[in-house]
Amino acid sequence: MSFIKLVNTGFKYPESNIDSFVLNNINLSIDDGEFVCIIGANSSGKSTLGRLINAILTPTDGDVLINETLNTRELKNFIPIRKMIGMIFQNPDNQIVATTVEEEVAFGPENLNLTSDEIRKLVDNSLQEVGLNDLRTFPPHLLSGGQKQLLAIASVLAMEPKCIIFDEPTSLLDPFSRESVINKIIEINKKGKTILLITHRMDEVLLSNRVIVLKDGSIELDMSPKDFFSKNNDELIKLNLYPPEIVQIINKLKENGLNVPKDIMSSKDLVDFICRL
Repeated sequence: MSFIKLVNTGFKYPESNIDSFVLNNINLSIDDGEFVCIIGANSSGKSTLGRLINAILTPTDGDVLINETLNTRELKNFIPIRKMIGMIFQNPDNQIVATTVEEEVAFGPENLNLTSDEIRKLVDNSLQEVGLNDLRTFPPHLLSGGQKQLLAIASVLAMEPKCIIFDEPTSLLDPFSRESVINKIIEINKKGKTILLITHRMDEVLLSNRVIVLKDGSIELDMSPKDFFSKNNDELIKLNLYPPEIVQIINKLKENGLNVPKDIMSSKDLVDFICRL
């Protein structure tokens, strides 16, 4: 069963003076529990696609269906859709509304009219999940960038969504914080939640089980990361995409006659393979 389905979906920003669509005739199905990376050059439509799936935007053409029955065009579906599909944005400061960490996480559940006991349980579980339990009384502005992004994740987890869309969540973070956030995303997916990761970092693509490439508002490629990175470097460069260093090394080894298996995508696996030769 497709959890997310886009049918002939197109979108044009109504206030735009440009007569072209940001997204054109998108047909896409995403199953429950998938980890999908959405990549593409700037202005390819990545963020717009995420906002259409989350019902922040309504399609100009076609339909976006969630859980097979909920059409994002219908106003009555907005709340159940946004409860099922959370979204994390690039800048965590733009998502924070409360004065303490625990109040921030409680904000969503409070708007669902849950009991105090239910809210407390959700807040405790979510803070524990992201490792911020000891900072629950801190003002969010005293947190680091990575901690703020983890707080944003906790706030979404407290809504108990089936899917979380991450819109370039690591682009403003230092390497240590980026690793912390990415590891948390992987953990969340392993626990059964659907992940849509919009990113410009090719090394993050390696972590997913499916990659969707947008070009000029259309789906150019839809395949596994292994198939994607097995393509010729020149093909990727034409899409303004550059393989991570480990993939470039593997491709160079292949060009020089070493038959590296397609399922090797990390430096550790490559070293282990070479040591076995």
